[in-house]
Amino acid sequence: MKIEEMKQRLIEAYPDSTSETDIQVLDLTGTADHWEVTVKSSVFQGLSRIEQHQHVMKAFSPELKTGEVHALSIKTFLK
Repeated sequence: MKIEEMKQRLIEAYPDSTSETDIQVLDLTGTADHWEVTVKSSVFQGLSRIEQHQHVMKAFSPELKTGEVHALSIKTFLK
């Protein structure tokens, strides 16, 4: 995946995350398969940290299954 695709997927999953600081995506290795994402959203209200991370992972489920996204480091914050 490309960084723009990653951001777009997160924007679609978290429409309340509209500012540049709400969604951040980093390609950790330059190989487009090891990523770090940061998401700030009100969607995480009432969810445990594990549930928040599972929520983000669900947005990339197909790519995680195929290995297109090999590693996904997730940071979540309540907005």
